[in-house]
Amino acid sequence: MKQIEYIFSKTRGDKYIWLSVLFLTIMSMLAVYSSTGSLAFKMQDGNTEYYLLKHFMMFSLGLLMMYGAHLVNYKYYSRVAQLLLIVSIPLLIYTLFFGVNINDARRWISIPGTGMSFQTSDLAKLALIMYMARVLTKKQEMIKDFKQGFLPVMLPPVIICSLIAPSNLSTAAILFATCVLLMFIGRINLKYIFIMAGTGLAALALIILLAVYTPFLHARYLTWQKRIENFSQDPKGSYQVQQAKIAIAGGGTFGKGPGNSTQQNFLPSPYSDYIFAIIIEEYGLVGAVFLIGLYLFFLLRCIKIFMKSPGAFGAFLAVGLSFALVVQGLINMAVVVNLLPVTGVTLPLVSMGGTSLWFTSIAVGIILSVSRFVEQNEEESKNAPAVEATA
Repeated sequence: MKQIEYIFSKTRGDKYIWLSVLFLTIMSMLAVYSSTGSLAFKMQDGNTEYYLLKHFMMFSLGLLMMYGAHLVNYKYYSRVAQLLLIVSIPLLIYTLFFGVNINDARRWISIPGTGMSFQTSDLAKLALIMYMARVLTKKQEMIKDFKQGFLPVMLPPVIICSLIAPSNLSTAAILFATCVLLMFIGRINLKYIFIMAGTGLAALALIILLAVYTPFLHARYLTWQKRIENFSQDPKGSYQVQQAKIAIAGGGTFGKGPGNSTQQNFLPSPYSDYIFAIIIEEYGLVGAVFLIGLYLFFLLRCIKIFMKSPGAFGAFLAVGLSFALVVQGLINMAVVVNLLPVTGVTLPLVSMGGTSLWFTSIAVGIILSVSRFVEQNEEESKNAPAVEATA
């Protein structure tokens, strides 16, 4: 306990968010170690600690990024947002045509000289939410005007989400929904928000038509079609869903205990897309409820930051970044329990990952930066009367 208190004494921002991250980190380490056993025997000659150590290193670097991001004054992110958005567009175009093809989807590009790759959509998601927070803040005086207020806010989400959607439709949908939420909170006229939604549906229809009638995206269309048919027509679901159901049923109320998962030998990607099934198998319904509660508690604390933030930019940042993160987590869990078709999104801060974990950590760090400013503002407000009384 003394060590934890010492660590908290060196950090700023909402302590409950830091505590949520700590619990998610512990659950991630336990679940990744348990779910990578079969992979270790296949790829690392039985060295079961290899992937745990690799994940630990990636997570440690992510936590350092989170810590560094939370030390930066959140107002500086307004300046960075424009640059990141400008960089994201050509990167997304490059990925769409020349990215690494995995399962008929081009989501990754290789980082030269490192042997690593990253999803450009992760960068674009962070950049777009930051940019939306920036432009909504600057356009508040003319926010009801169509040309000067709405169009500058509408165009970036439509462009970015249209470039992400062909290879990563679920991420594009989450990002688009986040932007619509920010527009609603930012006092955009409701009829303009409906126009925004209609434009998004039109862009989706165009992408589907291109996928059906052009060879460029046809393989991706077949993947979407298969996933929807498995979800809507087959009561048993796809192979992944069947194995996830077995894991869930085996977990019961209290689970089999840490390290006792058997379905990690049969589930595809048990350490990423389906890690929630492994958590339920080992920790039962109690573990599942606890994990869901962590995400919802995280969102609740971020909404509190949003309500207390004296500046619009910080408020938009907190609610936008937290909403995207929590909704992604809930969608991942809904897929695992067969409430939604297979999407391919991971469980934030829990699934084994590389650069996606880093971008998530930076996003949490930015939220904590806003929280740090809110705390400083509250302390100054409390001290102001005492100073006036002394004077």
